[in-house]
Amino acid sequence: MQPDGLSTQTFVITDLSNQQFLERYAAAGRIGHSGGPTLVDKAIYRAERHLDGGKKWGSWSHAFLFQGTRQDGHHWLIESDLQIHHKHIQLGVQENRIAKYFNEEMYDTLAVLDFGLAELQISNLVSCGLELVANRARYSLRELFGTLIALKHPELRGRDNVLARDQSMYCSAFVQHLFQKQGLELAQGVHGKNTTPEDIWRTTIPHVRYILRRPEEANKLEDLRKRLRRRVRARIRQIKRPTNS
Repeated sequence: MQPDGLSTQTFVITDLSNQQFLERYAAAGRIGHSGGPTLVDKAIYRAERHLDGGKKWGSWSHAFLFQGTRQDGHHWLIESDLQIHHKHIQLGVQENRIAKYFNEEMYDTLAVLDFGLAELQISNLVSCGLELVANRARYSLRELFGTLIALKHPELRGRDNVLARDQSMYCSAFVQHLFQKQGLELAQGVHGKNTTPEDIWRTTIPHVRYILRRPEEANKLEDLRKRLRRRVRARIRQIKRPTNS
């Protein structure tokens, strides 16, 4: 169980590099969030708008678990992700060094969530994650589409993912699964395989969160959203405009 006395607090950091931020705030058992500028990131932000009453886009496209520093002196994390390298594809639950997220062009926003867990809970989280690495749990694009269906139809959110597969899970479903094993429901009322990174970010479980946010990047994202909305509205007006016979 979570220790008593921990309240939700948010600290926004604007003057550190990705590397400095992670080296300062990442620790075993904490959750990492990332956001980026790619089309995939933007598609996830847009899908997460269904979680907001005002249809505001989400802020996060990926979630993962920090594992801690190992004998090689590097801090490692566990995540379910799709990575394509030269002549090599990693698809599923995997271990990576946090140095992966030092790239500020690919990951322009980062966050760390600290739930103040006990050492035994942290050990169990990491052990459960490593078990899924060893068993080669797959990354599930299919379940992502199932979650999108559930986002559009909220009555499905608490049910099994309509496109669920055995031994498969995407990033935030993986994190939700690990915490459920410790009796912690990060997204109350949401089935594990319908959990988004934004759901985890909005958890009601008390915690401390550290956000690395560069003001200019936040402004760029908001400007992009406004331009997209203007283009869509202009296109709709053009379609509705009667044509001359």
